[in-house]
Amino acid sequence: MADPLKSDSVDGEEQILRVASGSSASQLAIAISHAVYDSKRVTLRAIGAAAVNQAIKGVAIAQSHVGLRGLTLYCRPGFLTVKMKDADVSAIVIRVEAK
Repeated sequence: MADPLKSDSVDGEEQILRVASGSSASQLAIAISHAVYDSKRVTLRAIGAAAVNQAIKGVAIAQSHVGLRGLTLYCRPGFLTVKMKDADVSAIVIRVEAK
């Protein structure tokens, strides 16, 4: 079964990762780390408590990866309304940047 982590790139400078409840936190961490190494802004989008949990675990694991290079990850959470087939749904958006 394919990992339910989907990646969109708005422009060459931002990486948008859609996180599902079944997303692998370690795979998400790798995607976050690589985007940070490429100097991209990272935005995680999660709908539902389980997806938010995976997103936060992914950021925590990514910190252990980028910390080896002397970087620290900072998160800025927010909300986004996503249009679905039947209704509008609130998503948690986590913007991640490294310093």
